[in-house]
Amino acid sequence: MMKSNTFFALALALLFPIFSQAQLPGFTNDQHTRADSLRGTLTPLRSCYDVNYYHLDVKVDIPNRAIAGSNLIQFTATEDFEKLQFDLFDDLKIDYIQYHGEKLPYKREFNAVFVAFPKTIKKGSLDAFQVFYSGRPRQANRAPWDGGFDWKIDSQGKPWVATACQGLGASAWWPNKDHQSDEVDSMLISVAVPSALMNISNGRLRSTEKLKGGYTKYNWFVANPINNYNVALNIGDYVNLKDSYTGEKGVLDIDYYVLRENKDRAFNHLSKNTKDVLQALEHWFGPYPWYEDGYKLVETSHLGMEHQSAIAYGNKYMNGYLGRDGSGTGYGNKWDFIIIHESGHEWFGNNITAKDLADMWIHESFTNYSESLFIEYFYGKQAAQDYLYGNRKGILNDRPLYGIPNVNKSGSGDMYLKGGVLMNQVRTIINDDRKWSAILRGLNTKFYHKTVDYKDIVGYITAASGIDFNPIFEQYVRFKTLPTLEVYFDQEGKIYGRWNAEATNFTMPIAIQNTNGSYEMVTITNKYRPLGISGLTKNSFKIDEQNFYVGLLIQDFQYPKK
Repeated sequence: MMKSNTFFALALALLFPIFSQAQLPGFTNDQHTRADSLRGTLTPLRSCYDVNYYHLDVKVDIPNRAIAGSNLIQFTATEDFEKLQFDLFDDLKIDYIQYHGEKLPYKREFNAVFVAFPKTIKKGSLDAFQVFYSGRPRQANRAPWDGGFDWKIDSQGKPWVATACQGLGASAWWPNKDHQSDEVDSMLISVAVPSALMNISNGRLRSTEKLKGGYTKYNWFVANPINNYNVALNIGDYVNLKDSYTGEKGVLDIDYYVLRENKDRAFNHLSKNTKDVLQALEHWFGPYPWYEDGYKLVETSHLGMEHQSAIAYGNKYMNGYLGRDGSGTGYGNKWDFIIIHESGHEWFGNNITAKDLADMWIHESFTNYSESLFIEYFYGKQAAQDYLYGNRKGILNDRPLYGIPNVNKSGSGDMYLKGGVLMNQVRTIINDDRKWSAILRGLNTKFYHKTVDYKDIVGYITAASGIDFNPIFEQYVRFKTLPTLEVYFDQEGKIYGRWNAEATNFTMPIAIQNTNGSYEMVTITNKYRPLGISGLTKNSFKIDEQNFYVGLLIQDFQYPKK
């Protein structure tokens, strides 16, 4: 994968939590099916209603690897309609759908469910229906890279169960409107498990209930909008370690749920890394977005996922990525990769969520970049740039970062490493660290608890910076190849340059070293123009390659007259 670099082959797999490179389940090429369209398209049968509230209520039968329960779906009608679509994988049985005491007729096509109502639901009306279902949900054999239920046993022989379904879809295990554009406003997650175990889900624990048959139900309430793939359950012999952090919005409650066997070694490692990341990322991005729901790390057998306010943690209490530093700089071993990366998603991915999986680059580019921002906060800007530069060897330039819209398909795994490099390059072009910091915080204010798309993000950065970044993002996100700077020296020693790129009218400034050893920012277009720097030769020509990720071609042919 990464030529002879064994670690990067391993690291790339982690960096893409379940939609890895690896790739998303089933997405090995650009072909897509009717099932993909039903899952990925916001059709009128989905846009006709806005989900306001879910109450997911399930019982987990661990010996049989089965679940049974219901989801109450409360909504506001955005149009008059008599029929709607929700989603549930077809390997799970719908027992019945209830609406005001009646059972509703429905049809299934692949993983889509079409429900007919006995009357017209009027635009603006508030209403609800409840789906009762059961079955054996899809098993994740390589969680978090493939989605579903991760059924494991801890070292003491006790059940250890978790869900991870990013990319695959939350409808792999519970019925919902499974499209990223519609985040439920709030949610109650009720999970019944054997009483010797605990269930940890998103939000705050409201109550527990003793049930018949040796089960206990845990009721977790999420007070903020949450995207479907973030909804999680975690079942195990957990111990709760409490902590807190005084941040920009006051005291943030922190809980670490760790396996009983790790309770003596967990706290110091988790507390140090968690408080450091909250301090650094609040500095760069603004307040942690979920003070009302708290912050949790939940130990899992899989490596990690950004489950909102209940981050899955499986890095085995090591710094780096399972003890390794992919950048080769040493800075990646100074902090716990999973805590930093997955916490970064609380801002980019959870607070700001892409409407379509094609724009997953928004989540991963900024979150990869948050790793270097963490380093900069504690170790300085040069260290952060060294880290990003060191990670470049993992970039493949195999496919665009942007995926295929409306079919639930993300782009290349380069959205991580290449995306982080792109953000640093954008910052370098802006050349004003205070303005860049304001842009990062401004994004999290402008799109607080919102869903976004490509135009939202690029448009905001362009407006806030006063620089047209449209051609730059177009080239780096929508095309797989790098722009190449073609440079020509004429017989008089004058230097001409242009960009060779696919993006329309591609223009980008780049820092070029002058004879004094300092860098000058020169704006270059897709047409040959004089660079305006004298005294350079072919051998001495140098760009700021640490902060600009481009191709470079020093040409020997005659400068074209046209």
